Amino acid sequence: MKSFWVALFIGLFGISTLSPVMAQGEATGLFLQINPGARQGGMGEAGVAVANDANAIYWNPAGLAFQYNDPETDSKGEATLMHVNWLPQFNFSDLYYDFAAMRYHLDNVGTVGLAIQFINYGDNVQTSDDGTVLGEFTSNEVAVTGSYGVKVKDNLGVGVNLKFVHSRLSPVQVGTEKSKGVGSTFALDLGTLYHPGFAKRLSLGANLSNVGPKITYIDKEQADPIPMNLRLGLAYKLLDSEFNKLTFVYDINRLLVPRDEEKRKDSFLSYFATAWGDGDQFQRLSHALGFEYWYTNLIALRAGYFYEDPNYGDRKFWTFGGGVRISFIGVDFSYILATVDDHPLSDTIRFSLAASF
Repeated sequence: MKSFWVALFIGLFGISTLSPVMAQGEATGLFLQINPGARQGGMGEAGVAVANDANAIYWNPAGLAFQYNDPETDSKGEATLMHVNWLPQFNFSDLYYDFAAMRYHLDNVGTVGLAIQFINYGDNVQTSDDGTVLGEFTSNEVAVTGSYGVKVKDNLGVGVNLKFVHSRLSPVQVGTEKSKGVGSTFALDLGTLYHPGFAKRLSLGANLSNVGPKITYIDKEQADPIPMNLRLGLAYKLLDSEFNKLTFVYDINRLLVPRDEEKRKDSFLSYFATAWGDGDQFQRLSHALGFEYWYTNLIALRAGYFYEDPNYGDRKFWTFGGGVRISFIGVDFSYILATVDDHPLSDTIRFSLAASF
């Protein structure tokens, strides 16, 4: 029985350091909140309004609609990969996160995409109630997402994701519960991206993610909601010349899961109303802002800052990053510098690779 609780602790603690701490008791499947893409990671974890690469599947599926406009310059397809050792301060070699995505434009249809998120929590020892070692098991979680984005107007795109989420915290029986710490669910993401005609350098984005039924590990009475989240943001091109481009980005996030335990027992659809009644609404918002500079579409420099209220997670960190594009290949990296000494996220380095075709 201890095996399940060990795996559950690892899952919650490992993710909560990059998700609101208050979410530890409110949702499961928190790996869905880990932001992929070293590019966006270098801009303070902001990207809902600059969803112009394959990572748009996560950040805002509506961004897929604008990625193939000119056959002379744009590529129909793109693929990206990212691997990161999670919580480097702890030196857990078997704790890591992977993300892979691909998008492709279909004429007269729109742009479709596929993404996979995977987190491995490592090996755990299974013991009985009296401490007897029974064996070992591996804990992990995975989500597979199908995506579609299309323009409804020249300056307005919409997108939708359908994802399958599988949580495998403990694949062994949980003591007297006669059940395993394994569960699955489906979820929906909805996004929109708008380029106002009155401000051609401005982009506005919104993404409602992880809308779906709870995950049941033991029984339906103890089912846990997944982290439904609302992300709103903007991007503004401060410079947009042939050789120099500078963009400012800003996102806000709001976790739409009630803090009240009784309210969480209701249907996930009720969270659209009940999640807004908990605590100070402004304090529950997290803020991400950043800058991205490109020189001749070859070299990029990025910096950003992430802020969360002390009562709702208290994550505060700076981010830095860069990238290089050569022909159809692109490489990006980002670095997290936490404002608190020995923070588990500090010194996190992400690398991602992208290829157009």
